[in-house]
Amino acid sequence: MATQLGAISFVSAPAFVALKEGGGLKWLCYEFGVPLGLIPVMAIIIPVLHRHHYISIYEYLEDRFNGITRTLVSSLFQLGRGLATAVAVLTGGLILSTALSIQTTTAIILIGLITIIYDALGGIKVVILSDFLQMMIIVIGILICGGAALSLVGWEQAWTSLDPSHFKILDFSQWGFSSEGQYGFWPMVLGGFFLYISYYGTDQSQVQRELSVGNETNVKKSLLVNAFGRFPLVLSYCLMGVFVGAVLNQTFALEIIGQKLGMDPQAILVTLENDPDRMVPMFILSFLPHGIIGFIFVAIMAALMSSLDSGLNSLSAVTMRDYYQRYVRKSATDSHYLVVSKLFTFGWGIFCVVTALLFYELGDATRQTTIVLINAVGSMLYGPILAAFSMGILSRRITAPAINLGIIGGIIQNFFLWQFTEISWLWWNVTGFMMSAILAYTLSFAGGAKSKMIPSSTMQEKIISPSEKNWVKIYLILGVYFILIIFISYLIQSLGD
Repeated sequence: MATQLGAISFVSAPAFVALKEGGGLKWLCYEFGVPLGLIPVMAIIIPVLHRHHYISIYEYLEDRFNGITRTLVSSLFQLGRGLATAVAVLTGGLILSTALSIQTTTAIILIGLITIIYDALGGIKVVILSDFLQMMIIVIGILICGGAALSLVGWEQAWTSLDPSHFKILDFSQWGFSSEGQYGFWPMVLGGFFLYISYYGTDQSQVQRELSVGNETNVKKSLLVNAFGRFPLVLSYCLMGVFVGAVLNQTFALEIIGQKLGMDPQAILVTLENDPDRMVPMFILSFLPHGIIGFIFVAIMAALMSSLDSGLNSLSAVTMRDYYQRYVRKSATDSHYLVVSKLFTFGWGIFCVVTALLFYELGDATRQTTIVLINAVGSMLYGPILAAFSMGILSRRITAPAINLGIIGGIIQNFFLWQFTEISWLWWNVTGFMMSAILAYTLSFAGGAKSKMIPSSTMQEKIISPSEKNWVKIYLILGVYFILIIFISYLIQSLGD
């Protein structure tokens, strides 16, 4: 949870709520799929993966299918996570350039270099512990910013300053088949359901943390904290977006920001239109006391590093294990592999910095808000990757050639939807999974070939253990919690009516 609560959450989600056309508190719908999505992760995926001592979770796919499947899915993960980490570097550059009044390109390079060195020197245990401490700091920062903004405008003004459309959360009429309905209830819930199964169950940056826990029960407990804890956290920084947005809609606010930053009010509006992610940094610099400004910017940069280090750490581990150790140097000492993994950390860091610079020059990332871009990148690939793991765990009939072609087919379909339709990117998680799964099943049965001898440890156990029966009650509670957060969202929406 600490990895997910980063600078992007602090900066970009509030900008989406307050400034993005078609945005608003509907971002809360994105959390509806979390408690439901974590149920199959805890019940099906984690019990299988935790039996093995995997460094790269894509080793499972070689045990279940073959080396081609492992290499294919590992490559997809590295592509998606590499691009997503580059977006996080871009966010850090926007924040730092606003705080220090330097060029964004300079800030991106500076952030990248610091993070590369920071991550290369650390290990997974230090990274996880530092992430947790950084989460505590940024939660305090959210409360300070939200409280300060609310004190400036008052409760009533906070709920009337933004356009009423920004308070529309539950939209049951939209199915996400056009640009206007991409944040409707159904694509958010159904697409989010598949997205979170894949994110928590098949993404190296998350699962490597889950597998570092000593036993399966404690892994489930950690995921249970995510299931119950994410919505309150997301709600807190979304409400901060409402309050900060209300401040910026006041005439006096633009004058104060202009005086503090040496900008014309009209130039401020143009800047926010082009780069909405600068909203929170501008507010912090203009309305908070100097000591608090320093604390919050340190918190933001620390949170940024907590997100970046997990991305680089997982990328270097997967590249070393799935490529270098498998194809280049199959037998070497642990110290050798450690040095190589650090070199891969530097290599991936350079890739992310260069890609972040390209994103900035193209401008699309900043116009769309980075929190949208970073999730859209993942949704292109999450469905087909989930199909590979779930088909492997649940069915003995699926063959390696069939699942490989199924994955490719799912990606091609999602690419077509991206280029030629307006279907919400959230649906890509569903369509990619369905296409890959159906194609794999069809090819497996049509081909008539039997899969190789499958190790029983790669399959779900048919007998439900007594401990798992106890968890069934918790899964039912998660279903009730899903209904509860929808009801809470309805109450919040009624405040803006």
